[in-house]
Amino acid sequence: MNYQQTKNTLGDWAYIGISKPYKKILNHESKVLKDKNPEKLHQMTEAIDRLSNEISRFAPALNLPISASEKNLAKIAKVLGKLRDIDRLHDILTTQYQPNLPKIERKNLQSILKSLKKERKSAFKAVKSTLHSRKYVQLKIDLEAWLESPEYQKIASLKVQRTLPDLLLPQISSFLSHPGWLIGVPIHSGNIVLEQFNLKKLSSSNIKILLHLGKCAKKTHHQMELFSGFYGNLYDDYLAKITRIQEILGDVEDTTILMKFLAALSNNEPKVYMPHLVEAIEKNRLLKLQEWQDLQKYFLHHRRQQELRAIVQYPM
Repeated sequence: MNYQQTKNTLGDWAYIGISKPYKKILNHESKVLKDKNPEKLHQMTEAIDRLSNEISRFAPALNLPISASEKNLAKIAKVLGKLRDIDRLHDILTTQYQPNLPKIERKNLQSILKSLKKERKSAFKAVKSTLHSRKYVQLKIDLEAWLESPEYQKIASLKVQRTLPDLLLPQISSFLSHPGWLIGVPIHSGNIVLEQFNLKKLSSSNIKILLHLGKCAKKTHHQMELFSGFYGNLYDDYLAKITRIQEILGDVEDTTILMKFLAALSNNEPKVYMPHLVEAIEKNRLLKLQEWQDLQKYFLHHRRQQELRAIVQYPM
């Protein structure tokens, strides 16, 4: 149905949720293609992720073109994300680790940076091809047309306050029930026991689960942020902590990607090839995991979980 927007409806906020990241994509696209500032690539990739998230969240209220699917956006984000990861690795290696390495490892690092440069050339070529592709151009044409004359489902005419709990609670429940919270946490007689555990003994499979929790935190942050104006300071406090979890586990993911890259260049013996670098990376990962552990204890308190769910149910 064609829908005439009225103030503070679900349709109004769906339009805002889609138009904001889409405009950011357009603003950064030409700068990404010029390849002068890695931050523009990061911002564009984030905007594509957010657009995909908003399309998923508001799907029941929208009649969107087929080209604007999560699947299509995920493919674009994957291509841009690979280039962003390479730039991120280069920045971390040169600014965070290189200055403190011994001379021999600084020399070895130069060959690593050469390999990154070669990978980056290929990754940028893929980005350029994607942003000039027929599918990407069609996506922009279709979204421009939708933004010019948006079409909605009937539910879009409801007041947004009425629908907010239904929009936010599913993602918040996914976040709070994520298996990452229970890593290293014993359960006795059906109750969680909060105690310290040895973070150095985390398995690679547990790290993988934590990284997924970081992605879940990112999605939760995006969904909550748009509607912060409908809630109070306590909502903002929870949002800030969720955002911090996203950042911490993003840093842990950086160390994981970096270690995989080093292993691939050293026949799976990075500690032999770059012992000081590996030690510094592992130390940094441990510090980040310790910070996450504090937030793990915070969110595992049943009272806080109940409080967050209750806040979301009563928008102002």
